[in-house]
Amino acid sequence: MKKKSTAASKKVVVIGVSGAPGSFSEEAARTYSAKIGLKKPEIRYLITVENVLAALDVGDITTGIFPIENSNGGIVIETVYAMAKHNFSIKKIFEIDVHHCLISAKGATVDGIKQIVSHDQALKQCRMYLKRKWPKVKVGEYQDTAKAAQDLASGVLPASTAVIASRAAAQVYGLDILEESIQDLKFNYTSFVVAVK
Repeated sequence: MKKKSTAASKKVVVIGVSGAPGSFSEEAARTYSAKIGLKKPEIRYLITVENVLAALDVGDITTGIFPIENSNGGIVIETVYAMAKHNFSIKKIFEIDVHHCLISAKGATVDGIKQIVSHDQALKQCRMYLKRKWPKVKVGEYQDTAKAAQDLASGVLPASTAVIASRAAAQVYGLDILEESIQDLKFNYTSFVVAVK
């Protein structure tokens, strides 16, 4: 009996997500895994949707999870372009509630922030907040919310940068949260695709 379950377990579910550790795509993957009864999913952090679908093409992952639309920010443009280049099946679409935080390097002050970076979608979901609270600060796009947090923590981004990312990203990379739930709408849902070959 035990041998049978070991053999069955060789068909491991490997989930590729379009984000770094602490990303909303990781949260979506963990949410999906819990729903299907997968206790310890193997997650690959592939940063972009293109990387996820390319990995699915060659069999490096069995499942891809990435965002397709947000209730406030609309369609995820990166996803549309990547989906147009790859053949896959959509197994499921589900949504999670997304709460953005403004995150800084340890000990950074509000006065010291010179630029704010994040994924294009996160910036769209926080655009009124940014206009209202940070009208004079340079705002720039980054390939992933959690990757921005990772790069801030490792010094790739200067300490004068703040990033918009999840509370989990702040915890993973040991960063400070300057403000929580900064998205423009209280209810901010992102739909994620579960892609398979």
